[in-house]
Amino acid sequence: MVQGWFCIEFCCKKQVVMNKEYLIYKLSDEVKNSCKIDKEAFKKFNVKRGLRNEDGSGVLVGLTNIGNVVGYERDADGKLTPTEGKLYYRGYELDDLVSPLLKEKRFGFEEVAFLLLSGQLPDKEELEAFKELLNDNMPLDHRTITHIIELEGSNIMNILARCVLEMYTFDPNPDDISRDNLMRQSIELIAKFPTIIAYAYNIYRHSVQGRSLHIRHPRENLSIAENFLYMMKHENYSELDARMLDLLLIIQAEHGGGNNSTFTVRVTSSTRTDTYSSIAAGIGSLKGPLHGGANIKVINMFHHLKEAIKDWTNVSELDIYLKRMLNKEAYDKTGLIYGIGHAVYTLSDPRAVELKRLAGELAKEKGREDEYNFLKLIEQEGIKCLQEHRGGSKPACANLDFYSGFIYEMIGLPQEIYTPIFAMARIVGWTAHRIEELNFEGRRIIRPAYKNILGELEYQPLDER
Repeated sequence: MVQGWFCIEFCCKKQVVMNKEYLIYKLSDEVKNSCKIDKEAFKKFNVKRGLRNEDGSGVLVGLTNIGNVVGYERDADGKLTPTEGKLYYRGYELDDLVSPLLKEKRFGFEEVAFLLLSGQLPDKEELEAFKELLNDNMPLDHRTITHIIELEGSNIMNILARCVLEMYTFDPNPDDISRDNLMRQSIELIAKFPTIIAYAYNIYRHSVQGRSLHIRHPRENLSIAENFLYMMKHENYSELDARMLDLLLIIQAEHGGGNNSTFTVRVTSSTRTDTYSSIAAGIGSLKGPLHGGANIKVINMFHHLKEAIKDWTNVSELDIYLKRMLNKEAYDKTGLIYGIGHAVYTLSDPRAVELKRLAGELAKEKGREDEYNFLKLIEQEGIKCLQEHRGGSKPACANLDFYSGFIYEMIGLPQEIYTPIFAMARIVGWTAHRIEELNFEGRRIIRPAYKNILGELEYQPLDER
């Protein structure tokens, strides 16, 4: 008898579980209709889809003194004219900042961080003091190290976000948004990101891949790029590796207020939330494959093409395959050539131009010139094939992600940290924009509007549904 009641009870419970599962599927199915918005409705109500105008330019939603992204010119009639891309940091063109570093063979990420945070280039004394300040702040609280070990995970970006939120707990004034406190928090975040990422990866490598666990403390008198490689690879890196990483960090440090992650930081900052919540939101945004995660898409595509194309110098063979990719007949059948095209840049992406130069220099040292030449050919033919596919309506160029993954690979860095390195660079831009958002005159909470296109409905009592 007891057994009979047990069976009935068990079956009832099983039925409840099945009903719950069915409810999830039913709710999911309902979403198909509830989320249906006709694309033409955006034109009808003059709504800027994705905060972008019909010509592809971004909707102006704010003002900034930090970064300027130039990909086209607008004439008196409002028509856009494609132009060579330019990127400015606090009024200085990117190439003007990078070229002296290449010529002098010195590290410059700290100098650029000083510029973006303050608005001024440092003199020698200021730069040395700033470097020392960053170095002093690189070590992590022992509790954070313990928690990284305990909270092991497979995604370094998620671990990074957790650690940033945890920094709130250890901060004596986490909610203070005065300029002095914002600057202190910014410097600590810039300094600690490399350490968090290196430790998180080493723990991931140990727990997931079964490799030896190495926790190396940052060293004094090393640049951020050098310290990061030391914590990742011990002394298994060259001077050129470190300088290339340093330049990668510079090139990815800032890209105006309109990119998704920086805008996320500015939106959350406008509510006057704490620094750590705002930066964690930016990390979540950057993690997306349409933003910071795109470099992995490019390098994986490159590896595929190395296998699919027998002759890396045969333009005709490559073109046929790229056209098949655009027609969703080859590779991942998305219709995309990853790393080609940009929302703002038209004729060229200045970051890609710089990285192409760096990749060539590094390929010579690593004996990978054939791969580098093949990648350049993919860029050349990918642009051509994409423009033909579009009917020549809009110019296209290689973007930041096209060469960055190849450089990371030549340095010997794993894919798991490609996007975290992007965050390690962009934390400078994020904090600079947060400080500006909280300190300019006329600031207001960012609160755009959405147009509701569903009509009013008459309420039905529960018994009548």
